[in-house]
Amino acid sequence: MPMKRLTFVLALLVLVAACTPQTQTPAPEPFAREQGPVEFYPHNIGLYWVYLPQTDPPDYPTFKLSVLGPGQWDKEPATQMRFVGRGQERVYFRRFGEAGVELLGFKEQITLTRVSFDPPMLEYPPEELLRPGYRWGGRTVTQSVFLLPTGAQEQATLQLEYSYEVKGKSRVEVPAGLFEAYVIELTVTDEKGNQTVQEIWFVPHVGEVRTREGLVLIEKNF
Repeated sequence: MPMKRLTFVLALLVLVAACTPQTQTPAPEPFAREQGPVEFYPHNIGLYWVYLPQTDPPDYPTFKLSVLGPGQWDKEPATQMRFVGRGQERVYFRRFGEAGVELLGFKEQITLTRVSFDPPMLEYPPEELLRPGYRWGGRTVTQSVFLLPTGAQEQATLQLEYSYEVKGKSRVEVPAGLFEAYVIELTVTDEKGNQTVQEIWFVPHVGEVRTREGLVLIEKNF
């Protein structure tokens, strides 16, 4: 695979993560149900979400996103969130604060790949700004560090421009139930002008009931 193409794939794993089954191993067993209040952008330790590609039968292997707790990314405090299923294992490092939700980077645990975003990618704005018609976005440079078969490290960078727009609020139905969700459109453009457009359904105090990759919520523990 040419290096530029490989870099593009690595840098966009968070945006267009592959949903094709790689193994038939189910996601790990769920945690105990969590009690107590949940933030507007949920990130309490122990929370988890279970997803399935929108077009998959319900008995197919699932994906699971769980909040591990505090960590550090390049000495910056961050919340670690683990995504696992179908032969994938990834840990995201996000910052939740007054600015909203920022993605600092992620690690691919199986391939030992590390992808950083400089500046961090703003995935969600401050909660008081999230409403129909609101737009946000920016530019970021991704740096990918990954291991070659020889054991040597390779580094590559890629410039991305991204924009989000809240298209409206709608009643949506997923396997986990009926929700009043913000319908958000994400557009990502790389330095060559290649563009992807994806749709997210976000519910306050619940999280994403449809992810940008087309995964829909089938279960949560809160």
